Amino acid sequence: MVAVRSRGEVRLGFAHRAGRTRAYETFQSGCLRARMVTAPAEAPCAVLLNTSGGLTGGDRLSQSARWRDGAAACVTTQAAEKIYRALAEPALIETSLDVDDHCAAEWLPQETIVFDRARLSRRVNVRLTAQSSFLAIEALVFGRAAMDERMNSGEIRDAWRIHRDGRLIFAETLHLQGAVDQHLQRKAIGDGARASAIIIHAAPDAASRLDRLRDAFEDAQGRCVASAWSELLVARLLAPDGETLRADALTALNIIRDGKDMPRVWAC
Repeated sequence: MVAVRSRGEVRLGFAHRAGRTRAYETFQSGCLRARMVTAPAEAPCAVLLNTSGGLTGGDRLSQSARWRDGAAACVTTQAAEKIYRALAEPALIETSLDVDDHCAAEWLPQETIVFDRARLSRRVNVRLTAQSSFLAIEALVFGRAAMDERMNSGEIRDAWRIHRDGRLIFAETLHLQGAVDQHLQRKAIGDGARASAIIIHAAPDAASRLDRLRDAFEDAQGRCVASAWSELLVARLLAPDGETLRADALTALNIIRDGKDMPRVWAC
């Protein structure tokens, strides 16, 4: 019997025309869909939907977006993505983001929930210019704490590469394999955490938010740190569950986004 695999692709393009940002390209195929949400006086927001209901081994998603001509727009997801048990090959998610000069891009997907015996390979490639602004979050939840789920075994490979004007400015790969929950118990890795996130802000003024962010993290429910260098602001979060992680992440995003409301799907 041949297993049916999910395939999905979305390509988005944003440009500033006639006084506001508009989508000039919206391509979608397979299980991946995009819906535009735009309110008066707000930057547009593209909401991605995976109609397959989750990913398992051999499934593939391809996501790309470009911001040009001074565009300001956000891309998020309708709900948390779910990665289920894989028999052999991993689920693959590839994301490519291009941000031109004087554009403000936000990549704000909701959490990815990874279940026991799941396998995930996720790659994010970002290309920026000297005068562009970029904000992103990627969050992982290792089983649902309310259901007493744990990722006892499996594999996760999560890779980031960010270039500015062709020069690599940020590179990171998280690789957990085997007894994932046991690895997360180790102090040098997760110290018992069952959820984690990284928030990356790249902009000429990114470092100006560092002190406020660190002050806010003094009252964080989980463990949070932040650092800044070379027009980059990076925050790392660990939490005992997804709910705690989301609360701390929203606090951080509120500071970096200067109090601007999050996409409405985050409140659903």
